[in-house]
Amino acid sequence: MTTVATHAAPSILLVDDDETLRERLARALRERGYDVRTAGNADEAMVKVREDSPELAVLDLKMPGRSGIELLKEMRVYDPATEVLILTGYGSIATAVEATKLGAVGYVPKPVDADEILAAFSRMRGERPLAAAGPVETPSLARAEWEHIQRVLSDCGGNISEAARRLGIHRRSLQRKLQKYPPAR
Repeated sequence: MTTVATHAAPSILLVDDDETLRERLARALRERGYDVRTAGNADEAMVKVREDSPELAVLDLKMPGRSGIELLKEMRVYDPATEVLILTGYGSIATAVEATKLGAVGYVPKPVDADEILAAFSRMRGERPLAAAGPVETPSLARAEWEHIQRVLSDCGGNISEAARRLGIHRRSLQRKLQKYPPAR
């Protein structure tokens, strides 16, 4: 009997409280051939880790409840072989140093896309960037803008005036953009 070795897609766990970003990244990584699981907080993530520990993990630094650093500590105890990348919109040298001391392979600032995540994992291993499994559909500029606006609005706790200030546009302009349906890809 002859056995044929098959190369399974690497598994990635994405943990981020921002559902829009999390699902956009998950979709893009799946399109590149990765087995992606998602979680919105540290507790959900540990349930997934205990079910089937991933080969790679991307953890948001700041989440409601336990932080990405606390989750990293717990994941390291459970499975030290998982390569962990910390993702944050609130970067600082102190947290980057702490994350790497705890075993994270890298620290990437938001906003980020799937290719940047894969490149960060590859860089930390001293490899060429991980290749996509097939052709990748690039989101339209309108879709990317809409997702960015949603992320900033989420970061501002839904405060349209603050989001408009951070985006550098007038509040009314932002309100008009938010009244439109999200672009399809």
